[in-house]
Amino acid sequence: DSEMPLLSVPKEVAVGTAMLGVAFATGMLAVFGTPKSSTSGMIGKSSPLRQYILDHSLREHPILKKLRLLTADHPWGRMMVSCEQAQLMANLVKLIKAKKVLEIGVFTGYNALNMALVLPDNGRVIACDINEDYAKIGRPLWKEAGVEHKIDLRIKPAIQTLDELLANGEAETFDFAFIDADKESYNEYYEKCLRLVKKGGIIAIDNVFWNGKVLKPRKDDLAAQSIHRLNEKLLRDARVNISMIPMGDGVTLAFKL
Repeated sequence: DSEMPLLSVPKEVAVGTAMLGVAFATGMLAVFGTPKSSTSGMIGKSSPLRQYILDHSLREHPILKKLRLLTADHPWGRMMVSCEQAQLMANLVKLIKAKKVLEIGVFTGYNALNMALVLPDNGRVIACDINEDYAKIGRPLWKEAGVEHKIDLRIKPAIQTLDELLANGEAETFDFAFIDADKESYNEYYEKCLRLVKKGGIIAIDNVFWNGKVLKPRKDDLAAQSIHRLNEKLLRDARVNISMIPMGDGVTLAFKL
């Protein structure tokens, strides 16, 4: 008999697992389309299913909606975090009763506003970006929503801000961190956030699919390579528990142990 045994798993379990794999793959194809019909492997922005998700789950504050529509008109509007993902971030921030939040990559400030809205009055979002022009779009709306005092915008390279926070003795004082900036620096951001976030805190990492390019990162695509390397590292990182979620362009939640 030349057939290799399937490890030492009982036959029923092996068959059940195989069927589960087939069911999962079939389900994923039903949701995301076959590889032929989908370039990114994600629910497209114009997909009726995505519209259904928004119609049946999005509870957007009117000022958030105002900022989203303003951002959509911007030439770089596609850089904005997806609204359903921002809602999940806010729900997580509320769930863990966060008071101190870190955001790396602010753009027009939709997600910063979203998190500030659910923080207590003495809560703070330390928001890191290198471009003040984008944030100027959101700032009047932060004010209109009555949460401008909760958003501490720091315009300088994020690594510098993170190092300053660590030097100020703020290690393990943050409840939540959201990483959505230049992809080549993702690993460095992650490592510094891991030092700044307390045990039981959450680090959310955006764009972990990079429009499907992580499947076969090209040699000249440093962003895809960087994200793919971090995805592989996170799988084996014993310092955290993780969930990779097919939402937006993919988001990984790392729960610090």
